[in-house]
Amino acid sequence: MSGPTIAGTEPGQGTDAAQGTRQSQGPDPTGRKLLAGSLMRWLRQHRAATAAAAVVAAAMALVIGTQLAPKGDRLPLSVHNAGPEGARALSEILGRRGVSVHTPGRFDAALDDLHSSSSPTLLLYDRNGVLDRQQLAGLMAAADRMVVVTPRLDTLAALDSGIHQAGVVPDASPVLDPGCTQPDAEAAGQVTGNKGFVYDGGTTCYRAAGTAGMLAVSGDGRRLAVLGSTAVLGNDKLDELGNAALAVRLLGAAPDLVWYLPSIEDAAANGSGKTLDDLAPGWARFLGPWLLLVAVVAILWRGRRHGPLVFEPLPVVVKAVETAEGRARLYQDSRAVDPARDNLRAGLLVRLSGKLRLGPGATAEDTIAAAARLLGRDPAGVRALVNERPTTEARLVAWSQALDKLEKEVMTR
Repeated sequence: MSGPTIAGTEPGQGTDAAQGTRQSQGPDPTGRKLLAGSLMRWLRQHRAATAAAAVVAAAMALVIGTQLAPKGDRLPLSVHNAGPEGARALSEILGRRGVSVHTPGRFDAALDDLHSSSSPTLLLYDRNGVLDRQQLAGLMAAADRMVVVTPRLDTLAALDSGIHQAGVVPDASPVLDPGCTQPDAEAAGQVTGNKGFVYDGGTTCYRAAGTAGMLAVSGDGRRLAVLGSTAVLGNDKLDELGNAALAVRLLGAAPDLVWYLPSIEDAAANGSGKTLDDLAPGWARFLGPWLLLVAVVAILWRGRRHGPLVFEPLPVVVKAVETAEGRARLYQDSRAVDPARDNLRAGLLVRLSGKLRLGPGATAEDTIAAAARLLGRDPAGVRALVNERPTTEARLVAWSQALDKLEKEVMTR
Protein backbone atom coordinates (compact mmCIF):
# COMPACT_ATOMS: atom_id res chain seq x y z
CA MET A 1 0.00 0.00 0.00
CA SER A 2 1.53 3.24 -1.08
CA GLY A 3 1.79 6.23 1.26
CA PRO A 4 0.12 9.60 0.72
CA THR A 5 1.42 11.75 -2.07
CA ILE A 6 1.22 15.40 -2.89
CA ALA A 7 -1.72 16.20 -5.06
CA GLY A 8 -0.79 16.49 -8.71
CA THR A 9 2.63 14.77 -8.32
CA GLU A 10 4.00 11.29 -8.42
CA PRO A 11 5.58 9.68 -5.36
CA GLY A 12 9.14 11.02 -4.81
CA GLN A 13 8.53 14.15 -6.74
CA GLY A 14 7.56 16.21 -3.64
CA THR A 15 11.01 15.92 -2.07
CA ASP A 16 12.75 16.99 -5.26
CA ALA A 17 10.42 19.96 -5.59
CA ALA A 18 11.09 21.03 -2.01
CA GLN A 19 14.88 20.81 -2.56
CA GLY A 20 14.55 22.83 -5.73
CA THR A 21 12.55 25.44 -3.87
CA ARG A 22 15.24 25.73 -1.16
CA GLN A 23 17.99 26.03 -3.77
CA SER A 24 16.11 28.75 -5.56
CA GLN A 25 15.82 30.74 -2.31
CA GLY A 26 19.59 31.29 -2.14
CA PRO A 27 22.57 29.97 -0.11
CA ASP A 28 21.99 27.98 3.03
CA PRO A 29 21.83 30.27 6.12
CA THR A 30 23.50 27.58 8.19
CA GLY A 31 26.72 28.05 6.23
CA ARG A 32 26.72 31.77 6.89
CA LYS A 33 26.32 31.14 10.62
CA LEU A 34 29.21 28.71 10.62
CA LEU A 35 31.41 31.20 8.78
CA ALA A 36 30.51 33.99 11.21
CA GLY A 37 31.17 31.71 14.18
CA SER A 38 34.59 30.74 12.78
CA LEU A 39 35.47 34.37 12.24
CA MET A 40 34.49 35.29 15.79
CA ARG A 41 36.54 32.40 17.21
CA TRP A 42 39.55 33.49 15.19
CA LEU A 43 39.19 37.09 16.43
CA ARG A 44 38.94 35.89 20.04
CA GLN A 45 42.04 33.73 19.66
CA HIS A 46 44.02 36.57 18.06
CA ARG A 47 42.58 39.50 19.97
CA ALA A 48 46.00 41.01 20.68
CA ALA A 49 47.02 40.98 17.01
CA THR A 50 43.60 42.30 16.02
CA ALA A 51 43.83 45.18 18.51
CA ALA A 52 47.35 46.03 17.35
CA ALA A 53 46.26 46.01 13.71
CA ALA A 54 43.32 48.28 14.52
CA VAL A 55 45.60 50.74 16.36
CA VAL A 56 48.10 50.78 13.49
CA ALA A 57 45.33 51.30 10.95
CA ALA A 58 43.86 54.16 12.97
CA ALA A 59 47.29 55.77 13.35
CA MET A 60 47.98 55.48 9.62
CA ALA A 61 44.58 56.95 8.80
CA LEU A 62 45.27 59.85 11.17
CA VAL A 63 48.71 60.54 9.67
CA ILE A 64 47.45 60.33 6.10
CA GLY A 65 44.47 62.55 6.90
CA THR A 66 46.73 65.09 8.59
CA GLN A 67 49.09 65.18 5.63
CA LEU A 68 46.32 65.45 3.05
CA ALA A 69 44.33 68.05 4.99
CA PRO A 70 44.67 71.58 3.61
CA LYS A 71 47.15 73.65 5.59
CA GLY A 72 47.07 77.38 6.04
CA ASP A 73 49.88 79.62 4.86
CA ARG A 74 52.32 80.24 7.72
CA LEU A 75 55.13 81.96 5.82
CA PRO A 76 56.26 85.25 7.38
CA LEU A 77 55.12 88.29 5.38
CA SER A 78 53.00 86.14 3.07
CA VAL A 79 49.93 87.94 1.75
CA HIS A 80 47.97 84.70 2.30
CA ASN A 81 48.99 84.43 5.96
CA ALA A 82 46.38 85.87 8.32
CA GLY A 83 48.52 85.19 11.39
CA PRO A 84 50.49 87.79 13.37
CA GLU A 85 53.59 87.38 11.14
CA GLY A 86 51.66 87.47 7.86
CA ALA A 87 50.88 90.46 5.63
CA ARG A 88 47.33 89.73 4.54
CA ALA A 89 45.99 92.93 6.11
CA LEU A 90 48.45 95.11 4.18
CA SER A 91 47.60 93.29 0.94
CA GLU A 92 43.90 94.00 1.50
CA ILE A 93 44.59 97.68 2.18
CA LEU A 94 46.69 98.02 -0.97
CA GLY A 95 44.05 96.22 -3.01
CA ARG A 96 41.37 98.65 -1.87
CA ARG A 97 43.61 101.55 -2.94
CA GLY A 98 43.74 100.18 -6.48
CA VAL A 99 47.10 98.41 -6.27
CA SER A 100 47.29 95.02 -7.98
CA VAL A 101 49.35 92.70 -5.75
CA HIS A 102 51.06 89.90 -7.68
CA THR A 103 52.44 86.97 -5.67
CA PRO A 104 54.77 84.89 -7.88
CA GLY A 105 56.00 81.64 -6.42
CA ARG A 106 59.19 81.30 -8.46
CA PHE A 107 61.93 83.57 -9.77
CA ASP A 108 60.89 83.24 -13.42
CA ALA A 109 57.30 84.14 -12.57
CA ALA A 110 58.50 87.21 -10.66
CA LEU A 111 60.47 88.40 -13.68
CA ASP A 112 57.45 87.86 -15.93
CA ASP A 113 55.23 89.91 -13.61
CA LEU A 114 57.79 92.72 -13.53
CA HIS A 115 58.21 92.78 -17.30
CA SER A 116 54.45 92.80 -17.88
CA SER A 117 54.02 96.12 -16.06
CA SER A 118 55.21 99.56 -17.11
CA SER A 119 56.38 100.78 -13.67
CA PRO A 120 56.15 97.97 -11.14
CA THR A 121 57.21 98.05 -7.51
CA LEU A 122 58.98 94.97 -6.18
CA LEU A 123 58.89 93.85 -2.54
CA LEU A 124 61.66 91.33 -1.89
CA TYR A 125 61.86 89.40 1.37
CA ASP A 126 64.65 86.86 0.92
CA ARG A 127 64.99 85.76 4.54
CA ASN A 128 67.12 82.71 3.63
CA GLY A 129 69.37 84.51 1.15
CA VAL A 130 68.80 82.05 -1.70
CA LEU A 131 69.11 84.51 -4.59
CA ASP A 132 72.54 85.09 -6.06
CA ARG A 133 74.05 88.24 -7.55
CA GLN A 134 72.83 87.56 -11.09
CA GLN A 135 69.24 86.96 -9.99
CA LEU A 136 69.20 90.11 -7.85
CA ALA A 137 70.59 92.14 -10.73
CA GLY A 138 67.82 90.85 -12.98
CA LEU A 139 65.13 91.84 -10.46
CA MET A 140 66.72 95.26 -9.93
CA ALA A 141 66.76 95.96 -13.66
CA ALA A 142 63.15 94.88 -14.20
CA ALA A 143 61.62 96.79 -11.26
CA ASP A 144 60.91 100.51 -11.29
CA ARG A 145 61.27 100.58 -7.51
CA MET A 146 62.56 97.89 -5.20
CA VAL A 147 61.80 97.57 -1.47
CA VAL A 148 64.01 94.99 0.25
CA VAL A 149 62.99 93.84 3.74
CA THR A 150 65.70 92.83 6.27
CA PRO A 151 68.22 91.72 3.62
CA ARG A 152 71.27 89.63 4.46
CA LEU A 153 74.84 90.80 4.03
CA ASP A 154 75.25 88.92 0.73
CA THR A 155 72.03 90.42 -0.61
CA LEU A 156 73.11 93.95 0.24
CA ALA A 157 76.53 93.37 -1.29
CA ALA A 158 74.96 92.02 -4.50
CA LEU A 159 72.65 95.06 -4.81
CA ASP A 160 75.74 97.32 -4.74
CA SER A 161 73.77 100.36 -3.56
CA GLY A 162 76.19 101.63 -0.92
CA ILE A 163 73.85 100.55 1.88
CA HIS A 164 75.25 98.18 4.50
CA GLN A 165 74.17 96.79 7.83
CA ALA A 166 74.99 98.71 11.00
CA GLY A 167 73.53 96.56 13.79
CA VAL A 168 70.13 96.15 15.40
CA VAL A 169 67.62 98.47 16.99
CA PRO A 170 68.28 98.68 20.74
CA ASP A 171 65.64 97.28 23.07
CA ALA A 172 65.40 100.71 24.67
CA SER A 173 64.00 102.14 21.41
CA PRO A 174 60.64 100.39 20.79
CA VAL A 175 59.36 103.47 18.94
CA LEU A 176 61.42 105.35 16.34
CA ASP A 177 60.96 108.87 14.95
CA PRO A 178 61.61 109.63 11.25
CA GLY A 179 64.56 111.96 11.84
CA CYS A 180 65.04 112.61 8.10
CA THR A 181 63.63 114.54 5.17
CA GLN A 182 62.46 111.53 3.20
CA PRO A 183 58.81 112.22 2.19
CA ASP A 184 57.43 108.77 3.01
CA ALA A 185 58.99 108.70 6.47
CA GLU A 186 57.96 112.28 7.29
CA ALA A 187 54.35 111.58 6.31
CA ALA A 188 54.18 108.32 8.27
CA GLY A 189 55.65 109.59 11.54
CA GLN A 190 56.65 107.21 14.31
CA VAL A 191 56.88 103.46 13.63
CA THR A 192 57.60 100.29 15.58
CA GLY A 193 61.28 99.52 16.11
CA ASN A 194 61.13 96.18 17.96
CA LYS A 195 63.58 93.54 16.68
CA GLY A 196 64.59 95.71 13.74
CA PHE A 197 67.90 96.17 11.91
CA VAL A 198 69.62 99.46 11.14
CA TYR A 199 71.61 100.45 8.05
CA ASP A 200 74.08 103.07 6.89
CA GLY A 201 74.44 104.59 3.44
CA GLY A 202 72.16 106.73 1.30
CA THR A 203 69.37 108.55 3.11
CA THR A 204 68.67 106.89 6.46
CA CYS A 205 65.53 107.39 8.54
CA TYR A 206 64.28 106.12 11.87
CA ARG A 207 67.63 106.34 13.53
CA ALA A 208 68.13 104.34 16.70
CA ALA A 209 70.05 106.26 19.38
CA GLY A 210 71.25 108.73 16.73
CA THR A 211 73.51 106.26 14.90
CA ALA A 212 71.97 104.37 11.95
CA GLY A 213 68.50 104.16 10.47
CA MET A 214 65.96 101.35 10.16
CA LEU A 215 64.93 102.68 6.72
CA ALA A 216 67.63 103.39 4.14
CA VAL A 217 66.92 104.83 0.69
CA SER A 218 69.48 104.77 -2.12
CA GLY A 219 71.13 107.93 -3.37
CA ASP A 220 68.69 108.43 -6.27
CA GLY A 221 65.89 108.82 -3.75
CA ARG A 222 63.37 106.20 -4.90
CA ARG A 223 65.17 103.47 -6.82
CA LEU A 224 65.93 101.22 -3.81
CA ALA A 225 64.62 101.25 -0.24
CA VAL A 226 65.86 98.92 2.51
CA LEU A 227 63.47 98.35 5.41
CA GLY A 228 64.95 96.73 8.50
CA SER A 229 61.75 95.54 10.17
CA THR A 230 59.09 92.98 9.30
CA ALA A 231 56.87 94.26 12.14
CA VAL A 232 56.05 97.40 10.14
CA LEU A 233 54.42 95.26 7.42
CA GLY A 234 53.03 92.43 9.56
CA ASN A 235 49.43 91.96 10.66
CA ASP A 236 50.29 92.19 14.35
CA LYS A 237 51.69 95.76 14.40
CA LEU A 238 50.15 97.23 11.26
CA ASP A 239 47.53 99.24 13.17
CA GLU A 240 50.06 100.78 15.57
CA LEU A 241 51.70 104.20 15.19
CA GLY A 242 52.50 105.04 11.57
CA ASN A 243 53.30 101.50 10.41
CA ALA A 244 50.41 101.27 7.95
CA ALA A 245 51.12 104.72 6.53
CA LEU A 246 54.78 103.94 5.91
CA ALA A 247 53.96 100.54 4.36
CA VAL A 248 51.33 101.97 2.02
CA ARG A 249 53.57 104.85 0.90
CA LEU A 250 56.53 102.54 0.25
CA LEU A 251 54.55 99.88 -1.64
CA GLY A 252 51.48 101.64 -3.01
CA ALA A 253 53.03 104.32 -5.22
CA ALA A 254 52.65 102.23 -8.42
CA PRO A 255 49.53 100.42 -9.72
CA ASP A 256 51.38 97.06 -9.79
CA LEU A 257 53.17 95.51 -6.82
CA VAL A 258 55.11 92.25 -7.18
CA TRP A 259 55.27 90.62 -3.73
CA TYR A 260 58.09 88.09 -4.06
CA LEU A 261 59.20 85.72 -1.28
CA PRO A 262 61.98 83.51 -2.70
CA SER A 263 62.05 79.84 -1.68
CA ILE A 264 64.80 77.26 -1.67
CA GLU A 265 63.62 76.12 -5.12
CA ASP A 266 64.89 79.39 -6.56
CA ALA A 267 68.47 78.68 -5.46
CA ALA A 268 69.19 76.72 -8.67
CA ALA A 269 66.96 78.72 -10.99
CA ASN A 270 69.93 79.74 -13.17
CA GLY A 271 72.01 76.62 -12.64
CA SER A 272 74.37 78.24 -10.10
CA GLY A 273 72.84 76.62 -7.04
CA LYS A 274 73.92 73.21 -5.81
CA THR A 275 71.88 70.59 -4.02
CA LEU A 276 73.08 68.14 -1.37
CA ASP A 277 73.54 65.51 -4.06
CA ASP A 278 75.87 67.84 -5.94
CA LEU A 279 77.92 68.64 -2.84
CA ALA A 280 78.18 65.05 -1.58
CA PRO A 281 81.09 62.86 -2.82
CA GLY A 282 80.42 60.08 -5.29
CA TRP A 283 80.74 57.27 -2.75
CA ALA A 284 78.10 58.82 -0.47
CA ARG A 285 75.23 57.35 -2.52
CA PHE A 286 76.30 53.86 -1.43
CA LEU A 287 76.59 54.85 2.22
CA GLY A 288 72.86 54.77 2.96
CA PRO A 289 72.19 51.21 1.70
CA TRP A 290 75.36 50.00 3.40
CA LEU A 291 74.33 51.48 6.76
CA LEU A 292 70.87 49.96 6.37
CA LEU A 293 72.39 46.54 5.71
CA VAL A 294 74.68 46.86 8.74
CA ALA A 295 71.74 47.86 10.92
CA VAL A 296 69.67 44.86 9.79
CA VAL A 297 72.59 42.47 10.42
CA ALA A 298 73.16 44.00 13.88
CA ILE A 299 69.48 43.58 14.74
CA LEU A 300 69.51 39.95 13.67
CA TRP A 301 72.78 39.32 15.54
CA ARG A 302 71.90 40.98 18.84
CA GLY A 303 68.18 40.34 18.69
CA ARG A 304 68.27 36.57 18.36
CA ARG A 305 67.15 34.55 21.36
CA HIS A 306 69.91 32.80 23.31
CA GLY A 307 67.59 30.45 25.23
CA PRO A 308 65.81 30.63 28.59
CA LEU A 309 67.28 32.47 31.55
CA VAL A 310 69.59 30.46 33.79
CA PHE A 311 69.60 31.14 37.52
CA GLU A 312 73.06 30.84 39.06
CA PRO A 313 74.07 31.38 42.69
CA LEU A 314 76.14 34.38 43.52
CA PRO A 315 79.83 33.65 44.05
CA VAL A 316 79.77 35.33 47.50
CA VAL A 317 77.48 34.48 50.38
CA VAL A 318 76.96 37.37 52.79
CA LYS A 319 76.21 36.21 56.31
CA ALA A 320 73.37 37.81 58.23
CA VAL A 321 75.67 38.86 61.04
CA GLU A 322 77.87 40.77 58.60
CA THR A 323 74.82 42.57 57.21
CA ALA A 324 73.71 43.47 60.73
CA GLU A 325 77.17 44.74 61.67
CA GLY A 326 77.45 46.77 58.49
CA ARG A 327 74.06 48.33 59.10
CA ALA A 328 75.03 49.09 62.69
CA ARG A 329 78.18 50.85 61.51
CA LEU A 330 76.10 52.98 59.14
CA TYR A 331 73.84 53.96 62.05
CA GLN A 332 76.90 54.76 64.15
CA ASP A 333 78.57 56.87 61.46
CA SER A 334 75.40 58.90 60.86
CA ARG A 335 74.62 59.25 64.62
CA ALA A 336 71.19 57.72 63.91
CA VAL A 337 70.16 57.00 67.50
CA ASP A 338 66.39 57.03 66.91
CA PRO A 339 66.37 54.59 63.91
CA ALA A 340 68.69 52.24 65.81
CA ARG A 341 66.41 52.35 68.87
CA ASP A 342 63.32 51.65 66.76
CA ASN A 343 64.95 48.63 65.11
CA LEU A 344 66.14 47.20 68.45
CA ARG A 345 62.70 47.65 70.03
CA ALA A 346 60.86 46.16 67.05
CA GLY A 347 63.16 43.12 66.94
CA LEU A 348 62.74 42.51 70.69
CA LEU A 349 58.94 42.67 70.51
CA VAL A 350 58.82 40.26 67.56
CA ARG A 351 61.04 37.70 69.28
CA LEU A 352 59.20 37.98 72.62
CA SER A 353 55.82 37.63 70.88
CA GLY A 354 57.00 34.45 69.20
CA LYS A 355 58.36 33.02 72.47
CA LEU A 356 55.17 33.84 74.37
CA ARG A 357 52.98 32.43 71.53
CA LEU A 358 50.86 35.56 71.27
CA GLY A 359 50.17 35.27 67.54
CA PRO A 360 50.71 37.74 64.71
CA GLY A 361 47.96 40.08 65.90
CA ALA A 362 49.57 40.86 69.26
CA THR A 363 50.35 44.50 69.98
CA ALA A 364 53.33 45.93 71.81
CA GLU A 365 51.23 46.36 74.99
CA ASP A 366 50.10 42.72 74.81
CA THR A 367 53.71 41.53 74.51
CA ILE A 368 54.91 43.73 77.38
CA ALA A 369 52.07 42.59 79.66
CA ALA A 370 52.69 38.90 78.86
CA ALA A 371 56.43 39.23 79.50
CA ALA A 372 55.76 40.97 82.85
CA ARG A 373 53.38 38.20 83.92
CA LEU A 374 55.90 35.53 82.95
CA LEU A 375 58.70 37.21 84.91
CA GLY A 376 56.47 38.29 87.79
CA ARG A 377 57.38 41.94 87.38
CA ASP A 378 55.45 45.18 87.39
CA PRO A 379 54.19 45.83 83.84
CA ALA A 380 54.89 49.56 84.23
CA GLY A 381 58.60 48.92 84.79
CA VAL A 382 58.87 46.62 81.77
CA ARG A 383 56.90 49.11 79.66
CA ALA A 384 59.18 51.98 80.70
CA LEU A 385 62.24 49.96 79.76
CA VAL A 386 60.92 48.86 76.35
CA ASN A 387 59.52 52.29 75.43
CA GLU A 388 62.53 54.32 76.57
CA ARG A 389 64.05 56.73 74.03
CA PRO A 390 67.81 57.09 74.51
CA THR A 391 69.25 60.44 73.46
CA THR A 392 72.94 59.61 73.39
CA GLU A 393 74.98 56.77 72.00
CA ALA A 394 76.19 55.76 75.44
CA ARG A 395 72.65 55.51 76.75
CA LEU A 396 71.65 53.59 73.61
CA VAL A 397 74.32 50.96 74.34
CA ALA A 398 73.23 50.64 77.99
CA TRP A 399 69.58 50.43 76.98
CA SER A 400 70.30 47.73 74.39
CA GLN A 401 72.14 45.71 77.06
CA ALA A 402 69.11 46.01 79.35
CA LEU A 403 66.83 44.80 76.54
CA ASP A 404 69.18 41.87 75.88
CA LYS A 405 69.04 40.91 79.57
CA LEU A 406 65.24 41.09 79.54
CA GLU A 407 65.05 38.91 76.45
CA LYS A 408 67.37 36.28 77.96
CA GLU A 409 65.24 36.12 81.09
CA VAL A 410 62.09 35.51 79.04
CA MET A 411 63.75 32.95 76.80
CA THR A 412 65.07 30.88 79.76
CA ARG A 413 61.66 30.56 81.45
